Formats: sequence, structure tokens, C-alpha cells
Amino acid sequence: MLINLSELFTCEGKKKEYTAETTLSSVEFSGDTYRILKAEPFKLEIESRTRNKFFMSGCLPVTVEAPCARCLEPVSFECVLDFEREFELKKDASFDGSLDEEPYLEGYNLDVDQLVCNELLLSLPMRVLCREDCKGICNRCGANLNYQTCTCDTRSLDPRMSVIQEIFNQFKEV
Repeated sequence: MLINLSELFTCEGKKKEYTAETTLSSVEFSGDTYRILKAEPFKLEIESRTRNKFFMSGCLPVTVEAPCARCLEPVSFECVLDFEREFELKKDASFDGSLDEEPYLEGYNLDVDQLVCNELLLSLPMRVLCREDCKGICNRCGANLNYQTCTCDTRSLDPRMSVIQEIFNQFKEV
């Protein structure tokens, strides 16, 4: 969804409230895909501070689904995207290398999907767990240890003893 900001250019202090909605279905981050399960329309208030400076605020609760960091089972959780931003429209749309570039601005249009994507990336937790005591998956057979046990050998051997382990393996074959 694009919001045209040119109607706010007329005078300073003019406020406009928009009902915005996002069409994002998923977001990629650190190799994981975060699916957006629920995002309802939200209020986005934009105020003209000067001819080119604006203040934007809004709040959007989003239900997101991501894989558990240990067992890879899907986990749904809610992120509340509460944002307040001050931004400036540049006369030329070229990138000047400054760090405060807003990727959600395209000329005089505000891209709501890009704004929500940026805010969601900032709000995501570092690790998503299905539960605190998640046992994860077996690194040998791939069994989910929360639901079943496996008989894999989980001993960690000292790498200096690998020569002796090879001797034992030779005697097993005979």
C-alpha cells in the first residue's frame, strides 16, 4: 500500500490519519522465514512539521510464525510494532550515502509494506523457542527429542583418542 504525502505539503502542523494495511505474507531474516499469520488494518498518523519534515506514529499488533531454534517446529507469537518516526522528504530521490535514508519512502509516497517489514525486523526476538525446556533434535538421526528418544551414540570422544577408536572399529569387522 502506498500513501501519497503531497496533500500534507500545504501547511505546517497539518495532521492526517490513515487506515493502513499491509500485504506482507512473510519476511526473511537470518536464513529463517517468518510468516505473518495475522495483521489487521492499523491507524497511521502523519503530521507535517515543515514543508519537507514529517512525524509519523502508529501501532500494529502482528501474529508471526517462525521455526523453533532448537527443534524447528513452527511457533506463533505476537509482535507489537509501535513506532514513531521523524523523516524528511528529499528533493532528489538519489541515495547520498547518509545513514538516515528511509527505504520506505519512494518520492512523495510512503510504502506501508516496507515500513512494516523494517519495523518487524527490528522487533523480532533473537531466538524463537517453542518452550523453554525444548530438547531440540538429535544431531545424528534428526529425531525430535521432545516427542521421542533415539538410541544414537551421543558420547563426545576426545579427538586425540581417534586412533584407538579406529583400532576398535577394525576388530569389530573381524
